[in-house]
Amino acid sequence: MAAPSEEEGAVGPRCHHRSTAMLDVPFLPFCAFLGTLGLLCVAMVGTWCQHWRGGFSLDGSSRTFNWHPVLMVTGLVVLYGAAALVYRIPHTWSGPKLPWKVLHGSLALGAFVLTVLGLAAVFRFHNSQGTPNMYSLHSWMGLATVLLFSCQWAAGLGAFLLPWAPAWLRVLYKPIHVFFGSTILMLSVASCASGINEKLFFSLKNGTMQYKLLPAEAVFANTLGLLILIFGVLVVAALARPSWKRPDSDSPDSRQ
Repeated sequence: MAAPSEEEGAVGPRCHHRSTAMLDVPFLPFCAFLGTLGLLCVAMVGTWCQHWRGGFSLDGSSRTFNWHPVLMVTGLVVLYGAAALVYRIPHTWSGPKLPWKVLHGSLALGAFVLTVLGLAAVFRFHNSQGTPNMYSLHSWMGLATVLLFSCQWAAGLGAFLLPWAPAWLRVLYKPIHVFFGSTILMLSVASCASGINEKLFFSLKNGTMQYKLLPAEAVFANTLGLLILIFGVLVVAALARPSWKRPDSDSPDSRQ
């Protein structure tokens, strides 16, 4: 069998390059889509709690509990995802890193504050209703995520923002920080999804509104859970994409 000519052999690489280029998505439009998706998740969880769960209050009733899903989705998923993507913005690849470090740390701190408030809401509701705390898989996973998040933020502050951290410590800790950043986000998504499912099981018990009958509230909340999952997967995919990573300051390309 005759060997393929140079022109024929080049078809494969050209087609592969063309297909790769077609799949290449610019970062900023992707980020705009991701921001829209995050805002949609926040709007949907707020609508769910307002329309179907009775709204919000601070009186220790179920309306106090409604702050929990809203604050958790806003802080532990959407705001945390925004903090994780700060260093993927091309404008952060040159110039001083300190402003971007402050932005990254501030977004993460804001996410942590909202998360703590969300925990306070659910504990207040449980205590006022005489409901035991920390008995479900959702509660174990959620608290573990928050504790890991707090350790991550404190370690990042000490290693990257405070001036006395040695360079070797930053180099050693950086891949650990990046790994646990993605891990915490996926744990947050899993905690939110399990929490939505748990709330539906507890709430939809009426004969005509059972969860298994898939009433409108169940369809809406299940859709919210899927959108949160998609948001988390897209953020992790963006973090893993090599072409969107900040160039290493010690690499020849970065120095050039």
